[in-house]
Amino acid sequence: MTNQTSLTKALAQQMAGAIVAAGGWIGFDRFMSQALYAPGLGYYAHGSAKFGALPYQVQDGVRVAGSDFVTAPELSPLYGWTLAQQVAQALQVTGTAEVWEFGAGSGALALQVLQALQAQGVALARYTIVDISSSLRARQQATLMDFADQVRWVDALPDAFSGVVLGNEVLDAMPVKLLARVGGVWHERGVALARSGQTVDDATPAFAWQDRPTDLRPPLAVPGELDYLTEIHPQGEAFVRTLGDKLQAGAAFLIDYGFPEAEYYHPQRHMGTLMCHQAHRVDDDPLAAVGQKDITAHVNFTGVALAGNDAGLGVLGYCNQATFLLNCGLARQMELADLKTRVMAQKLIMEHEMGEFFKVIGFYQGEPWQALGFEHGDKTHTL
Repeated sequence: MTNQTSLTKALAQQMAGAIVAAGGWIGFDRFMSQALYAPGLGYYAHGSAKFGALPYQVQDGVRVAGSDFVTAPELSPLYGWTLAQQVAQALQVTGTAEVWEFGAGSGALALQVLQALQAQGVALARYTIVDISSSLRARQQATLMDFADQVRWVDALPDAFSGVVLGNEVLDAMPVKLLARVGGVWHERGVALARSGQTVDDATPAFAWQDRPTDLRPPLAVPGELDYLTEIHPQGEAFVRTLGDKLQAGAAFLIDYGFPEAEYYHPQRHMGTLMCHQAHRVDDDPLAAVGQKDITAHVNFTGVALAGNDAGLGVLGYCNQATFLLNCGLARQMELADLKTRVMAQKLIMEHEMGEFFKVIGFYQGEPWQALGFEHGDKTHTL
């Protein structure tokens, strides 16, 4: 039995126990939380490679498992170097001296931002990483060894803090609730144990979808009676409200894939946005291979903006990633780079790559100011 199979077996058994204890059904948000974050067993809680450009790597001439997906900082160092221009402005305008990064992944973004701020002569008192994954924390510590005197790790936010917050692909990994309209009736889609005989093997439980009628609804009415599957994001929005409640001074920049509410709940998006990533392949079955693959859902940026407003944050701006990075000087960074770096950096802004798919939303605490990244092409009015 491989280590991955053993992890899946242990996690599936733990989740099966939770389902039985809950009366035979749990909401998908609880299932997703366990699949991703169960201590020692969830996808982000064990030591498998996650971030990188290839689905395999070669060790001693043997091909072994590689990464599952690539994020912008792994794609090009110019991502973090360019984002650092916005960070530097935000630190100066807000009079703060600390960066807080959530879900720092491999540590690549932190390294790039720290290097860029150092090169600019920006005085940074501390770079704090908020991450609950001990395995990722170890990788981050190795990556950030040269900045060990500036970086610290915490498991949660303090009651009050100040600084510039960064979150790259954090919101999409926060558990979501699934809502399914079937035959004109809204249900919450959850998870139950598969019927007898539908197990992966004799010792590993298998799971099945099960719908229950609910009073929950999408934030925007979906016209018609057609069957419709979608997500709502109470945990992601609660996270943004927590930021607003605790951020005393500073700004926040959240980068992820998603849409404004009107696009998210469009009648034609009737199959939702939930998807899984494993070995650089995408699938739509989060109930299989639990703990071995990432589970994500797109972000409703209207909901994110409203959650920030509820907690006293103002919106600095909202636009696609290409616009934001070009406003922050990516074109100049590319001019100074070698050919290989320029080619990879183009993926950050190409419409069919990350340029349009990813969005950036910025928040401020206190008085509004013109953020560099939203100077041109701000689409806050679409939220």
